[in-house]
Amino acid sequence: MTIPLATEQAVAKATVMTTSRTTRNTRFVRRFIGAALVVLGLTLALVPATVAIASDLGSIDRLDSADHAANANGVAEGIRLDGAATKRSVADLSATDLAAASSLVAQASADVVDVIGVSGYLDAIMADFIKRSIDKAETSGSLGLVLQVNSSRATISDDRLIELGERIANSKVPVTMWIGPSGAAAAGGAGQLAGLVSDLALAPGSELGDLGEPIIAVNQMTERFSESYPSLRTERVSSRQAIELGIAREAPTLPFFVIDLPGFETEIDDSGSEPVRVPVSAVRFAKLSQFDQFMHAAASPAVAYLLFIAGVGLLVFELFTGGVGIAGGLGAACLLLGCYGLAALPTREWAVALLLLAMFGYAVDIQTGVPRVWTVIATLCLVTGSLALFEGQLLSWITLLAGVVGTFMGMVAGMPAMVRTRYGTPRIGRDWMIGAVGVARGAVSPEGVVMIEGAPWRARTQRATPIAEGDPVTVVDLEGLILTVEPAEAAAVEASVEPVDSGQNPDTEPQN
Repeated sequence: MTIPLATEQAVAKATVMTTSRTTRNTRFVRRFIGAALVVLGLTLALVPATVAIASDLGSIDRLDSADHAANANGVAEGIRLDGAATKRSVADLSATDLAAASSLVAQASADVVDVIGVSGYLDAIMADFIKRSIDKAETSGSLGLVLQVNSSRATISDDRLIELGERIANSKVPVTMWIGPSGAAAAGGAGQLAGLVSDLALAPGSELGDLGEPIIAVNQMTERFSESYPSLRTERVSSRQAIELGIAREAPTLPFFVIDLPGFETEIDDSGSEPVRVPVSAVRFAKLSQFDQFMHAAASPAVAYLLFIAGVGLLVFELFTGGVGIAGGLGAACLLLGCYGLAALPTREWAVALLLLAMFGYAVDIQTGVPRVWTVIATLCLVTGSLALFEGQLLSWITLLAGVVGTFMGMVAGMPAMVRTRYGTPRIGRDWMIGAVGVARGAVSPEGVVMIEGAPWRARTQRATPIAEGDPVTVVDLEGLILTVEPAEAAAVEASVEPVDSGQNPDTEPQN
């Protein structure tokens, strides 16, 4: 018995409605999962960068100890003069206390010592800051300028480092250096500047050395330092070893170093049970401006790498969302900061090219919708470029894990799901494609590309028989961005067995 056509249409309509609801629910779940994976991947890349910037800014802010509240009662105790107690009390005296004590006596004396912090890589921002500080110290008639150093490398050009060294050596006020606190180091070009200062001290636990080939002429350095340079070229020495070499003195803390500087005035206060040494000269702390601090932090290796990766990733994401939104703006900002940081650092250009190639490879397979050869190529380029990005500097495993794993998760798992749900809208408005005839641009076995009305579409065949290049095809289904096609001849045969007599009543059985 033949089922009336109207009944068949009603059943088909009900099936389509049920399928439509199921498809919408499926798309919602896919959209949610895709968005979660993209957010997770970008979080792995952006959060370490944000934390690193905040950490760098925090370390710079701590150098400006005069901005914090001081304990006036602790300052009033001064520095005891009874042998071993002297060293202990000086070590316990913080830079905040010294600044507060100096502010109490600043009106009684015009003598001032300037202190600035040199942390992180010695880049163009920090080099200009040192020059401006020397100019300010000379203009104000300061007793001297103290460089508090914790820097393992100089990223400025050799000419700029030589120029900075000449400015320090020819300064009208004494320029001194304290390498501290404990755990700090002065190496590379930043360490070579130590040979030019008039007074050098190291905190216990700090190091000096690994200076590399001399960029600043050795004969311009102090006599003891130039004699010790061969041993400092490839190795680092501890504070005790530096003292034994005669190139530095020990200063447990910055106040201990400043108080013993030539010209720094102190007085003895014996009004208490024990005599104490009270500073008379003032101490003036300076730091980078907020903008310079931010740019200096952005030029650190981990931050520059993560910002660059996140910026390109966000722009790729914006490319597939079909518009310009928050992701595009944030990606452009991250990319600009990342490019600035990479330009300021000793970056290998071919490694940057590998990172860009990795993003291109991921984008190709995102368009395809299925991870394939380009995903493998992109992952290899991402890992290689990340490991070899900086000359003489290997990123920490935490940074590499955040950059590589975060990018892989976002590009392979999150973004394809987002793209499918973004363009996988209901069929309303695209029913015209069902039944459309096109041509296979390449072999469809089981997937390939077909041309429908002059536009390329990803397609898969519904049958086991592959479709050869150039064969005509007919669209029989549409799921997201993927078409399901059949050979045009097969589709025409199946269509020929359907009821086509438009003049017959669809509610009655066909006549024999």
